[in-house]
Amino acid sequence: MLNLFHNKLTIMKHILFIIGSLRKNSFNRQLASIAEDLLKDRFNISYLDFSDIPYMNQDLESQQEHMTTSQQAVFRVRQEVLKADGIWIFTPEYNQSYPGLLKNLFDWLSRPMDVTNFANPTAVQGKKVTASGAGGKNKTTYCRAKLNDLLEYIKMDVMKEPQTGIALGMEAWVKGEFKLSEEQLKELKIQAEKFKEFLEK
Repeated sequence: MLNLFHNKLTIMKHILFIIGSLRKNSFNRQLASIAEDLLKDRFNISYLDFSDIPYMNQDLESQQEHMTTSQQAVFRVRQEVLKADGIWIFTPEYNQSYPGLLKNLFDWLSRPMDVTNFANPTAVQGKKVTASGAGGKNKTTYCRAKLNDLLEYIKMDVMKEPQTGIALGMEAWVKGEFKLSEEQLKELKIQAEKFKEFLEK
């Protein structure tokens, strides 16, 4: 009995990282890796692979006896989101907004899991979420503001502050990699700590 009690106490919460770029070594994947190092001793961290989900298409929602490959991809993504205690999004800024692939992902996730009744829950409803971004001189400010609006609209529980925005220097764009300054790392650490507290509420 004591061992069972101890095991319950040591179960760690699960944070799902979502990267808003498909590029293998994107700046935001690098930023997520730094955040993972800050959290891995206290949380189980996983990365959502949603590269195989199709464009949002209501025809694909129709119930069929055997799911197509596209339907299986959407089902898998929804299940991974459902299992997470929290979600942390790392996104670049495209034309003062978030990438289309993120919009497509959340369009799918905002749909009821059982479309026979639109009162049914979605995979993201009430899910705790925060966002960070590495990009140009705007520090992904516009992108994250619009993303926060989207996430709130689909009834997610959004931690708007603090969020970390990183302005990449010219050296990063040339080399394809970057290192956080002490101040930037401090900001990310604060966000990680605040998100931990947010998840425990």
